[in-house]
Amino acid sequence: MKTLVRPAVSLFLLLSAVTGLAYPLAVTGIAQAVFPEQATGSLIPKDGQVVGSELIGQQFGTPKYFWGRPSATAPQPYNAAASSGSNQGPLNPALVEAVSARIEALRAADPGNGQPVPVELVSASASGLDPHISPAAALWQVPRVARARGLSEARVRSLVEGHAEGRQWGLLGEPRVNVLQLNLALDALGQ
Repeated sequence: MKTLVRPAVSLFLLLSAVTGLAYPLAVTGIAQAVFPEQATGSLIPKDGQVVGSELIGQQFGTPKYFWGRPSATAPQPYNAAASSGSNQGPLNPALVEAVSARIEALRAADPGNGQPVPVELVSASASGLDPHISPAAALWQVPRVARARGLSEARVRSLVEGHAEGRQWGLLGEPRVNVLQLNLALDALGQ
């Protein structure tokens, strides 16, 4: 029996040290050296304080800010500990009702905007944490934001276009705008 237990315990301790201690420390060290910003969460500082992350959306509710995609996380929006989609299919009455209510809220916030509402402004992403919207969704919000801030639509549109990111390596993904970075740029205008 001792001949079986001792090697098993020794192997268990060795593998625990390698996979539970050495490997995580090595990967963390390499990540910190090669990708320091990403390894710490892609945090966005403002005036010496961290205001968010490039990777996790935030809720903005006032008309003077651009709004991101709805979050399906509960009990609070953009809760990384509860990341998940709503798991509601397109024929689910609850999803249809939620989307209709979101469209009504967007129309009420900007009654003069007759353009079709971009889909990502009324549907949550798969993770419920998406920090980006399409340039079209940001441009749809320009009249409301410009009016609320007392800025020209051309100036706000220019800001959106300046914050639009293209496809990764020119191939992957879709063009997008990081909502937090766009709103911080708006705040930097001082209005």
